[in-house]
Amino acid sequence: MKTKRQIIEIDEDKCNGCGACIIACAEGALEIIDGKARLVGEVYCDGLGACLGECPEDALHIVEREVEEFDEVAVEHRLQEIGRDTGEPHPAPATPEPETLACGCPGSLARSLATIEAAPGPSRQRQQSRLGHWPVKLQLLQPGTPFLRGADLYLVADCAGIAYPQLHQEILAGHAVAIGCPKLDDLEAHIERLAAILREARPRSLNVVHMEVPCCRGFVFAAEQAVKRSGYDLPLGRMKIGASGELLEDERRQQHQAAV
Repeated sequence: MKTKRQIIEIDEDKCNGCGACIIACAEGALEIIDGKARLVGEVYCDGLGACLGECPEDALHIVEREVEEFDEVAVEHRLQEIGRDTGEPHPAPATPEPETLACGCPGSLARSLATIEAAPGPSRQRQQSRLGHWPVKLQLLQPGTPFLRGADLYLVADCAGIAYPQLHQEILAGHAVAIGCPKLDDLEAHIERLAAILREARPRSLNVVHMEVPCCRGFVFAAEQAVKRSGYDLPLGRMKIGASGELLEDERRQQHQAAV
């Protein structure tokens, strides 16, 4: 039954397919299709707009029109279908701060960062790289490559690798790594390549390393979708890195911890 109510509307010209809105939508009403966010069903959208503040491109808006009524039962079935936890719908988002950026992305705000100088010592030995394979770009990795088979695989956002000072000791050492950008790269292509790697190489675990900015969480969505498409169940975790290089959240899942 149709009724006049609020519902999300997506500007496809602005949408870059980052996937931040998909993660923010507790009802599972949105999905990336052909590289763009799409509303998969009117009955799944409650119209409260919890996803609005997560879009870096201002591609999401609330409109009022004749649509199907919101159906909580349908939402529960939808969440079970896509393998997401059921829970209470999101509350309406807080009013965003009036700050406007030229690029539309809060993660692109230019700012200086305080750095911590290393403690002085008698000598500074040059640190050796702990990178164990090449290439590292996700789109250059072949699914059947031996170093991916049975590995603890880390999917690292480009900026996170630059920001995190313990990258070599905690992430590269003893692990396989794939890097890319969830905002500027083709996210759909990344999902397909990662799904192929999971199917063929069958790594022991998959961990996503992303920045704190909203658009970077697109890699979490990409990993979830890749696992779903591959049909291969494995431990899936993540690390969230702050702009100053601090480890904000550590929810890694792996079979072993490499020595540092």
